[in-house]
Amino acid sequence: MDKLERIGSFKQSPIIAGETYKAYIPKPLPPSPPLDLSYLYPLLDKANSAIGRLDGMCMVLPDANLFLYMYIRKEAVLSSQIEGTQTSFSDFLLFENDEVPRAQINDLTEVSCYVNAMNYGLERLEFFPLSLRLIREIHKILMNNAYDDEKLPGEFRSSQNWVGGSRPGNASFVPPPPEYLIETLDNFEKFLYQSNIKMPALVKVALAHAQFETILPFHDGNGRLGRLLITLILRHEGMLIRPLLYLSMYLKLNRQQYYDHLQSIPETGDWESWIEFFLTGVIETAEQGAKTIQAIVALFDEDRAKISNSGKSTAAVLSIYNFLQDHPISSTTKIRDKCKLSLPTVLRSLITLEAIGITREITGKDRNKVFVYDRYFALLSQGTEPL
Repeated sequence: MDKLERIGSFKQSPIIAGETYKAYIPKPLPPSPPLDLSYLYPLLDKANSAIGRLDGMCMVLPDANLFLYMYIRKEAVLSSQIEGTQTSFSDFLLFENDEVPRAQINDLTEVSCYVNAMNYGLERLEFFPLSLRLIREIHKILMNNAYDDEKLPGEFRSSQNWVGGSRPGNASFVPPPPEYLIETLDNFEKFLYQSNIKMPALVKVALAHAQFETILPFHDGNGRLGRLLITLILRHEGMLIRPLLYLSMYLKLNRQQYYDHLQSIPETGDWESWIEFFLTGVIETAEQGAKTIQAIVALFDEDRAKISNSGKSTAAVLSIYNFLQDHPISSTTKIRDKCKLSLPTVLRSLITLEAIGITREITGKDRNKVFVYDRYFALLSQGTEPL
């Protein structure tokens, strides 16, 4: 098999400012010659089993929606960090609680838009197919903070973009010219729809993500949208009961390999190496997610026992503890309003929780205090410090 036959074509540009460049137009999926998955089947089986265990772990959670709520936010922070934002997980939760975080407001708003775009996409998938139309709708929400009109939220690009360098002439990669974009995207959409392709779902997801990052159909936001699509395609393919698999942690930790694989496909036609890298990420991410769920369930059981054994298990303490499971960083004012308790009652209850090692005050202020559910937040925030 000659993998070079899978490589698409290169379109020579007109002379612009005294130089030309070549833009890449990928061949439609699936690759031809066909993929050789023979050596990848053990990895594929392990990845499918890991996803199955992660899905099954949802059954032991007291509230799977709580875990999903937090993991979408963690994914939003991590995916945005890959693109260079300096927002940490704690910064973003403070931002959502109307507190003043350390990160810049533009970075925080970008993460918030990612959360909104993910939630919108997951909701729409319940009654609307994964399509170019839906991708454009999601991009519009993702780029809701784009103040530059040229970024065209929700619209496919009408001019040439590129990766690396200061212009197409010195770029490391130039995707399809705008006049070839619609045809290329039409082929991409057909691949998402095709049910007659006999291909493992995880392989299809890997191919679709890499192809999207090769096409780069928008002026901005392609990286974040491409990673967001991984979860949506997994959901669309029926791989997950609940969308709990998010790969941005793995891609952040292995970002140079990630970029190298995406760059290599148009140069070598070697899709198999990318699929191997992707499946490894699925396994690591799913296994870590299952371990985190186990640790959270054990922590909740332990802390409920602490409260019960403290002799101070009042209705107010339990109400605040349950609220902190949804909002592990929160202010006394927010807790007062959401739990419908007086401020003195809130403060007494939080002091009780602090005394038995559950919460910690993080501002040092006499007023407008902010508390964190310490060990729970530590489990959730692993690996989310900015690059």
